[in-house]
Amino acid sequence: MTTPVIARTRAELAQARGGDTVAFVPTMGALHDGHVQLLKHARPLGQTLVASIFVNPTQFAPGEDFEDYPRTFEADLERCAEAGVDVVFAPAVPTMYPSGLVDTVTVDPGPLGTILEGASRPTHFRGVLTVVSKLFGLVRPDVAVFGEKDYQQLTLVTQMARELALGVEVVGCPTVRETDGLAMSSRNRYLTADERQTAAALSAALRAGVAAAAHGPDAVLAAAHAVIDPADVDLDYLVLTDPELGPAVPGEDARLLVAARVGKPRLLDNIGLTLGGLATGRNLP
Repeated sequence: MTTPVIARTRAELAQARGGDTVAFVPTMGALHDGHVQLLKHARPLGQTLVASIFVNPTQFAPGEDFEDYPRTFEADLERCAEAGVDVVFAPAVPTMYPSGLVDTVTVDPGPLGTILEGASRPTHFRGVLTVVSKLFGLVRPDVAVFGEKDYQQLTLVTQMARELALGVEVVGCPTVRETDGLAMSSRNRYLTADERQTAAALSAALRAGVAAAAHGPDAVLAAAHAVIDPADVDLDYLVLTDPELGPAVPGEDARLLVAARVGKPRLLDNIGLTLGGLATGRNLP
């Protein structure tokens, strides 16, 4: 197991990156088994594997957990070594935002960035796409791997790479789950033991929706809602869309997405399914 090279500046990154084909996994650190699977998924996709560790301030709104977000750099390096990472890019904020956080050029996510997570967190995807575009420019990867757990993010990054002709192939990696079905997340560590039991209802709701898929969109949503107790789970949204986050269409592939707060953390999850039955209307808010 080889320790990755650590690059903290643009010059160090350019030197460490070399001229090989590059696979890239951007992270905010606090790496868990889900991140390791992302890195292992990316490992054979390039001669050099680069991971970034950067807690991006522009994707946090005032009052969110930017200051409290877990930072575990030494442990993260061990996880990167475990997954065969060659270079860890760990920049400071001025490296990523040389003009400052207020005066920086930003990426507008467009209409797709205003629904679901964008409706709950209006500035979030502008920050995400801005930092990802900067990382793409610095790392210059041939392929970048993102987890399907943050499905709207994956969809928007794919759209950005395509529409801005960034020359990066964006690849999705299936969600990695705990033994109880909970999607792995750095924020799971905020859950108490009781909250952890409650949070398992989110993935259970998704599975219930999949089991009802043959009966159409309304049956999917009804089955999923029936699993979630609003007394325990502060549900933000539970919606059914097509794979591009538009209206779901009976007889075609779809995506069931949920966001909810359980105790302190806000948790996301989603699952793919194929619908049967007849539609009775749109399912997006």
